Amino acid sequence: MAAAAPGAGAGGPRPIAKLPQHVVNRIAAGEIIQRPSNALKELIENSLDAGATTIRITVKEGGLKLLQIQDNGSGIRKDDLPILCERFTTSKIKAFEDLSSLGTYGFRGEALASISHVAHLSVTTKTREETCAWKAAYSDGVMIPVKSGSSDASPIPCAGNDGTVLVVEDLFFNTPQRLKALRSASDEYARIVQVVLSYSIHNAGIGMSCRKASSGPSNATADINTSVGASALDNIGLHYGDAVKRELVEVTAESSDPNVRIKAWCSGANYQGKKGTYLFFINNRLVDCSPLKRALEAFYGTLLAKGTHPFVYLSLDIDPTKIDVNVHPTKKEVGFEDEEEIVQLVCEKLAEKLAEQGESRSYKVQTLLPTSGAPQAARTLSGSSGSKIAPTASTSRAKATPSSSKAPKVAPNKLVRTDAQSQRLDALFPVLPSSRSTSKKGKERALDDDEEDRGDEARDGEPAAKKRKSDHDPEFAQQLAAEQARQTSARVRIAQSECALTSVKQMRKEVIEERHDGLEAIIKGHIFVGIADLATSQSMIQHQTKLYLVNHSAIAEELFYQLALRQFGRFSRINLKPAPSLRKILRLAVERAKGREEGTTRSVDEIIEIAYTNIYDARAMLDEYFAFGVSDAGELTSLPLVLPGYSPDLSKLPHFLLRLGAHVDWTREKPCFVSFLRELAFFLSPIPAPLLSGAGGDASAAAQEKDEAAKRVIQHVVFPAAKQYLVATRALVERDKAIVQATSLEALYRVFERC
Repeated sequence: MAAAAPGAGAGGPRPIAKLPQHVVNRIAAGEIIQRPSNALKELIENSLDAGATTIRITVKEGGLKLLQIQDNGSGIRKDDLPILCERFTTSKIKAFEDLSSLGTYGFRGEALASISHVAHLSVTTKTREETCAWKAAYSDGVMIPVKSGSSDASPIPCAGNDGTVLVVEDLFFNTPQRLKALRSASDEYARIVQVVLSYSIHNAGIGMSCRKASSGPSNATADINTSVGASALDNIGLHYGDAVKRELVEVTAESSDPNVRIKAWCSGANYQGKKGTYLFFINNRLVDCSPLKRALEAFYGTLLAKGTHPFVYLSLDIDPTKIDVNVHPTKKEVGFEDEEEIVQLVCEKLAEKLAEQGESRSYKVQTLLPTSGAPQAARTLSGSSGSKIAPTASTSRAKATPSSSKAPKVAPNKLVRTDAQSQRLDALFPVLPSSRSTSKKGKERALDDDEEDRGDEARDGEPAAKKRKSDHDPEFAQQLAAEQARQTSARVRIAQSECALTSVKQMRKEVIEERHDGLEAIIKGHIFVGIADLATSQSMIQHQTKLYLVNHSAIAEELFYQLALRQFGRFSRINLKPAPSLRKILRLAVERAKGREEGTTRSVDEIIEIAYTNIYDARAMLDEYFAFGVSDAGELTSLPLVLPGYSPDLSKLPHFLLRLGAHVDWTREKPCFVSFLRELAFFLSPIPAPLLSGAGGDASAAAQEKDEAAKRVIQHVVFPAAKQYLVATRALVERDKAIVQATSLEALYRVFERC
């Protein structure tokens, strides 16, 4: 007999019941207070918010028996003590909108409430206006009598200094499962010391001390003891030693786009730490930031000797309106806009600073003498910072070997067989404008990104190959220089526009929520291999030791959609001179599609009029939000410039306008924006002509030239932009099947081993 499903009784499903409030509070407390170091972090932040200049911490048995923090801050008013440990009681915010301009550490009012549900909590506090201190005790969020046997839960007066003393005893006494899951007392104390250490560095100038609660002589000295007025570098040297302090360089920078201020102390090229140290503060909060850590690890991976890791203390001050602090119960993580741009800016400023530093690098080596097999004492070699001397490389004369233990040999089938820093020669040549044929139904339109005419070539429709007589032609040289400048501008940072529309905010949020971490790692770290089949939009890329077949059209469509959404309301323009008639372009599209549309009963003129009316009536909105210009006379004056340096194929313009008139939902705001941007992305993506026209492949020289130009766009425009800006979504994997693993180095080795 089969077992009954969990949660189902013999007579049907169990009834749903509301949990008691004390159970709800205890569950919530377990999310906020995961271990003693989490509780201490919340208490330190409360002290800093109170303006304390000295903070003293006493710990017993890793914080499980006793966790006491004393500060000289502003204190707590006596009238506020009754609700001090209730959930969601705080002095930091008044409304939800205050989160967008938050300048304090705490804001939810859950820290003390959570602690009171899993520990015995007492508070002694005194403000500067009061004549005595007041002491109160709490359990499960409510005040209890301070003295045992008493029935009066009111605060009692006592002697005390200005500020607050919070005492947390018997942490997790009522949650034995959590207590058993914790590590040893020494390990928990080490975590506490690390929290105090981090905040003492970031809040340099505030005196902090941390010691174990013991009367023995061995613990008389505090493990951390920083003085009032000390600098961040002084505190780093006090904790990590002068050897680390000497190798640090200060990095400060300020940028308006993205809006961020950077302050950091980072190790240089001579630092040889065996363990990496990363201290990240975002808007004064100690947080974990995986993208920032990965970027710095990659940066230092090319700079430091093998087996060594950097020291990084980094503080970012970001506009509060662009940061979401309420994304993690313990505030360990935050979310912020322009993440990739800020990470890139940090690495750029760090590289500039290190380039300005010392001209020599030191390497410790051991020399094996010909007459002796035992190594001599280690000595130091100095080499120019600009030289190609590798720290682990040995010379044939000196036979120098690293003093550290030899790194394990990597198996051949695990080696990455390409260099991510390499650049192909053809990438240095620009993508020149392709020829545009003149249609019988209309005249060719000149496309100009800089609002100036390119010259006679765009007007007379003559192929660029015929115009280019030689590389020494002054006209061609001028065109080449302009195109190179345009290619360089394609690498500029594309900032996200400010937009107050709720629908646009939802669209941007949906993109982030649909992020596929695995695919994004592949896209961000790929090496382009080549185009496998242009007709079916298949390209090959490599990531680590794996080879992937990707649909570059699907990647390009999602990329251009996200870039357009990123610049919503702040597009540059591609001006069309002279401006073509919207009706004539629509007629051209309808006549091209005539005979392929089945089931339609409308005439050509009716289809044109419907599409024209939809676009013309929305011209004010299209111009304001998308830089899509339609004049009062019905002429198409401009198109949005989504990616600087990239010009769309205007042969697809009629098809694009017809789809706008037919497929965009013009009646509702958000569906209108989504459908328009999707059609714009489809227009900008390098989809091969046979998929649009329905005709077979053309083997003529013009078609081959167009294919070569499309390949260069895919390799040198689409994929580099995707590596920089694309947020890879789950739809690319699940719906579009945009990526398939073709093979891997390990699989190929297994094949060869059987041969």
